[in-house]
Amino acid sequence: MKLSLGRSLPLSGEGEHSAYTIAARDLVTHAVVTGMTGSGKTGLLFVLAEEALAKGVPVLMVDVKGDMSNLLLCFDPARPEVFVPWLDHQSLEAEGVSPVAALCEARDKGLARAGITADTIARFRAHTFVRVLTPGSSAGEPVHLLSSLEQRSPLWDGTPSDVETARDALASAVSLVLRLLGRDGDPARSREHVLLCVLAERRLQAKLPADLPSLMHDLETPPVDTVGAMPIDRFVSKKDRRALAAALNALVASPSFASWRTGAPMDIAQWLRPVANETAPRQGIENTPTQPTHKTPAVIVSVAHLDETERTLVLGLLFDALLAYVRSLPGTSSLRALVVLDELYGMLPPHPANPPTRRPLVALVKQARAFGVGLVLATQNPMDLDYRALSNAGLWFIGRLQTDADRDRVVDGLAEADAASSDRSARRTIDQCVKRLGKRWFLVRNVHQRDKGAMVLQPRQTLSWLRGPLTRDELRRVNDTEGA
Repeated sequence: MKLSLGRSLPLSGEGEHSAYTIAARDLVTHAVVTGMTGSGKTGLLFVLAEEALAKGVPVLMVDVKGDMSNLLLCFDPARPEVFVPWLDHQSLEAEGVSPVAALCEARDKGLARAGITADTIARFRAHTFVRVLTPGSSAGEPVHLLSSLEQRSPLWDGTPSDVETARDALASAVSLVLRLLGRDGDPARSREHVLLCVLAERRLQAKLPADLPSLMHDLETPPVDTVGAMPIDRFVSKKDRRALAAALNALVASPSFASWRTGAPMDIAQWLRPVANETAPRQGIENTPTQPTHKTPAVIVSVAHLDETERTLVLGLLFDALLAYVRSLPGTSSLRALVVLDELYGMLPPHPANPPTRRPLVALVKQARAFGVGLVLATQNPMDLDYRALSNAGLWFIGRLQTDADRDRVVDGLAEADAASSDRSARRTIDQCVKRLGKRWFLVRNVHQRDKGAMVLQPRQTLSWLRGPLTRDELRRVNDTEGA
C-alpha cells in the first residue's frame, strides 16, 4: 500500500523531478516533521493524513493551533461558490484581487500538477468521516474527560488485561482531577491519588456510581477501614479527606467545569472504528461516484481554545487513553492507525522537564509501532524536543529552520537516529541542504529507503483547503452546515 506524497529531487537539488511514494507501513516506525512557521509543515501533515485516510487507515489528529480542522473544508473545486463564506473578501479586494477566482486558479494548478481531479476529492469525501472533538467546549463535539471515572466501562467485566486497561484509564482521570485542584496527581507518590483510585475502583467493581459526588461521600464516610496495610485515618487523615471533598465540591459546582463532564466518552477504540455510512452528502459535494457502506474516521481533537495549563492536562489524559488503546491491540507490522500531532512544543521536552504529556508520549514512541499505530510528530521549535526519545523514528521531514541552533539541533537528532549521518561529510551535506531549503520543500530521511538515500520533497497539493485556524464560532458554523 503506497502513499503518494508529492515530487522529489536528489539531495543536490539537481536532476529531474520524480514522484515520491512511501509504503504505508513505513509510518509504523513513526515520523518527525520540523520546520519554522511558513515552511509548509501543516501542508505536509495534511498530505500524510489524507493519504492514510484514502487507503482506509483511521487518523487521530491533535489540533493545538486550530489548523487541523481545515480537513472539514475539503470542497469540490468545480463549485467555487462553496468557498465564498470562508474568504477574507475585504483584504483581497483591497489588493484588487477577485477572491474566489484567485483561490480557485491557484488550487486548480496545484491539483492538476498532482493529478487530483474533482472525482478524486469526491471519492475521498464519500469514504471519510470527519469528527471534531473539542474538550471543554461545545464548538465541536464535547468530550467527557472523566468518562473512565464517571461512566463505567465494560472492561471492568473483561479479562485481567482488560481490567488493567480500565485501571490505567481510571488513574489518568484521577490525575486530571487532582491537577485541576492544584494537587499532586502522580499515581506513584500522591496519597490522595491512591485513595481516590481505591474508592473509585471499589465502586466500579461493584457496579456502583463512581462520579465525583459519590467519591465525595466516600471521603466523608469511608466504606473501607484500611488502604493497603494502614488504617485509612493514618493513610489520609479525616481533616485532609474533608479538605479534599470540599475542593472536589468546588470543582463540581464550577460552571466552567460542567462542559468537561459531558459529551463523547474518552474511548479511542470507538473513535477509530469505521463509521456506517448513514450521513447525508456534505457541503460542496453532489452525486459522489460511490457510496461505501462504511467510512474511515478522521478524528480531530482540538485543544486550541484551552489555555496552556488546561491543554497540557487534557493532552496528558488523551495520550494516556491512547496508550491504553494501543496496549489493547494485537501485534502487527501493518499500519493500523495514524496519530498526527501538529505541534509538540512543551509536550516532549528534554529531561528533567516532566509535563503530564511526556511519560505517555515516550511510551507511545517506544511501544505503538509493535501494534501498528504510527505517530507523526511535528514541531517548529526543535530546541524544545527530546531527540533521544525520537531517535528511532524511521522518517524525518526537515523543512526551513530559522536559526543555526535549530539546524544544529536537528542534525544532531538525525545523527542519533542514523549512525551514517555522524560522518562529518554527511553531516555537512545535510546541514548545507537544510540551509538551502525553500518554502514547501523538505529534506527526507527514510530508513526504509536506504538505497535511495536522503532527498528533498515538495508535498503535493492538499485535498483540503488550508484556510488557516478556525475559531470556535467558525467550527460551529461548519458543523451546522455539514449537518444540514
